[in-house]
Amino acid sequence: MATKSHPPLMKKHSQSDLVSRLKTRKILGVGGEDDDGEVHRSKISQVLGNEIKFSGREPLGLRVWLVVSAVMLTVLALMALTFPIQLYDVIFDEELVGTKMSIRLYGGALLSISLVIWNALYTTEKVIIRWTLLTEACYFGIQFLVTAITLVENGTVSNKALVLVFSRVAFVAISLCYYCQLGRRSKKI
Repeated sequence: MATKSHPPLMKKHSQSDLVSRLKTRKILGVGGEDDDGEVHRSKISQVLGNEIKFSGREPLGLRVWLVVSAVMLTVLALMALTFPIQLYDVIFDEELVGTKMSIRLYGGALLSISLVIWNALYTTEKVIIRWTLLTEACYFGIQFLVTAITLVENGTVSNKALVLVFSRVAFVAISLCYYCQLGRRSKKI
């Protein structure tokens, strides 16, 4: 049998190899900036989407706020789970009329929210942190409404309850402030 002889391999010059690679990437549509200014390194990342991470610095105090929120909600959740009657008595200065089960369910929900906040501490993705802050703001906003309505229905207002109501307003404001700061697009240089 006759074997075909292959032509000798030609060595490419590095310059033409680089130009060829750049042309291939341009045809595929990767490597350049898209309309949003993002640079996609591969077609897969372009199709699936990139994680939106912090391009610059995080807002000042964001991680501290997440830690404070997580600790506060965890402690409150554990108190509601273990000492529901005492927790109600401290806030509203009156005896608990209903069952302890509703306060324990409240504690379970709080513990779930605190776990979400604890997990947000370990990510750099803006979307996850924004959703965590929005969840926190919604929780504090709903708690403000429920507490204010309960105080109006009972007709008695204690100093502790007023501190709770005003602190919830402050917590909503802080969470929404960080939420809005994370929503801003970074300036292109």
